[in-house]
Amino acid sequence: INTTTRMASFGTVEEIEAAITVKGDEIRAEKQAGKSNDDVAALVAELKELKVQYKNVTGKEHGKVDKAKPKGGQDERKKKKAERLAKRAAQQQGGGDAQASSEADENYGDYPLINSSGLTGRVFLRIHQIDKSRADQEVWVRARVHTSRGVGKGCFLLLRQTLYTVQCTMFQGEGVSKGMVKYATALPRESIIDIRGKVVVAPSPIDSATQKDVELQILEIRCVSRVIAELPFQIEDASRPEGKAEEEGMATVGQDLRLDYRWIDTRTLANQAIFRIQSGVCALFREFLASRGFVEIHSPKLLGGASEGGSDVFELSYFNQPSCLAQSPQLYKQMTAACGDFDRVMEVGPVFRAENSNTNRHLCEFTGLDLEMAITEHYYEVLEVFSELFIFIFDGLNERYSAELAAVNEQHPFEPLQYSRPSLRLTFAEGIKLLQDAGVADVDPLGDLSTENEKRLGAIVKEMYGTDFFIMDKYPLAVRPFYTMPCPDNAELSNSYDMFIRGQEIVSGAQRIHDVDLLVERANFWQIPLQSIHSYLDAFRHGAQPHGGGGIGLERVVMLFLGLTNIRKTSLFPRDPRRLFP
Repeated sequence: INTTTRMASFGTVEEIEAAITVKGDEIRAEKQAGKSNDDVAALVAELKELKVQYKNVTGKEHGKVDKAKPKGGQDERKKKKAERLAKRAAQQQGGGDAQASSEADENYGDYPLINSSGLTGRVFLRIHQIDKSRADQEVWVRARVHTSRGVGKGCFLLLRQTLYTVQCTMFQGEGVSKGMVKYATALPRESIIDIRGKVVVAPSPIDSATQKDVELQILEIRCVSRVIAELPFQIEDASRPEGKAEEEGMATVGQDLRLDYRWIDTRTLANQAIFRIQSGVCALFREFLASRGFVEIHSPKLLGGASEGGSDVFELSYFNQPSCLAQSPQLYKQMTAACGDFDRVMEVGPVFRAENSNTNRHLCEFTGLDLEMAITEHYYEVLEVFSELFIFIFDGLNERYSAELAAVNEQHPFEPLQYSRPSLRLTFAEGIKLLQDAGVADVDPLGDLSTENEKRLGAIVKEMYGTDFFIMDKYPLAVRPFYTMPCPDNAELSNSYDMFIRGQEIVSGAQRIHDVDLLVERANFWQIPLQSIHSYLDAFRHGAQPHGGGGIGLERVVMLFLGLTNIRKTSLFPRDPRRLFP
């Protein structure tokens, strides 16, 4: 029905006034639901046409008060008559069937506050469970409104739940009133709603949804939690593939804004996937090591001195005693594995580094995946465990998290990680030679590698050996912690190692010194006050097994496995020198 035809159906002044009242109420309802001026432009145009018709019939502007007109009972009667006519007009515009409208009205609306006051017995499906096998079934789903779009007498909703989306449809007819359609269309994006719907096989694939073969025909719709504040950015803008937004001149969302509203940023499919993959790394780490006899421990993070004798610690007062946050669980791993007869231990826990580094690979707080184990003859026993561990993690991510990897790749395209079996192992000297042969001159055979040279070496190794993951052994003793076992063949080297993904370090480890006299000697060499590590030294005075281990940076592993460019993308609420909130 076009606007002109609808306007012509109101013949008397009273009917026109009633129609104007209905249209005004309709516009106000849309505005209260968060619609923009553009969204209600068509309704405003209809209202203006009604007012023009009113002027043509009465000869005056609608809403202008006639001061000469007496007031009293006659005005009151006309007012009541206008209200009756408004109600009749509303029924005509909504379909005319008051009883059907009333029944449909029972199928939509906002819930009262859900405060655990009762149970309905409803069984809710997850979106990923909705497929062709459930065709013609009625199901309940709770999800967020990703998008909503009104079309004629109907609307389309795209619901989002973690990694998955499903299209829902509703059209005015039996059981669906005009008010129900308006209610659904006006729901603010990101609101949480319940849908009771019938599963219908889609006539053609739905490209905009993860559930491409089915859609839900809405039978009932309820709002659980409305978005009542303006979103700082749209999920669509935060979900665009890197580089595409700039190329097409579309809106982008900066990293700082994302992190300021991280609880919204994590709603994107890519971020949902990143942190599920991160959870998977921890699960696979625990699974593999538990199968090899490792015991999970939980070491203290409040220490009476620096974990490793360094200065980059967060100092605090502990009941008027000087203390600091742990830089690693290193000393406690050794005390339990080598001295406490656990033999093999692992830990997943926070690590604190007071380093004023504003780079894309450093954080002041991150999650460490640590292991320590007794050895019988050679620290290569530890390297074998590490090699098998990482192959298990990489295989597990590829096999168990394919949907998550695809979601990340959609927004942040990356090359799948290449790794060999067994893991490639080089000595530090061999790594230096590879760099020198490639024309890199600024390398010290007895110093540490710069970040840039580590990346160069990673590229060389990838080209020569076809692997993104490798182990480098026999680091110079001068660049390792005091508890590192010196190399028996060369006093300038140590029984230590680092591991790399895509040219960046993700593990540092070594055989540890288990002889207390040598420990004291090395601590004195590094000018570490013995009193600050007295309990650690005491543990080795009562007999300690030869042992070794290492620490893995969780956020860095996930970042590099996924080929991401900034570690803040893999830290849920990053802590760097400039960020302490949220």
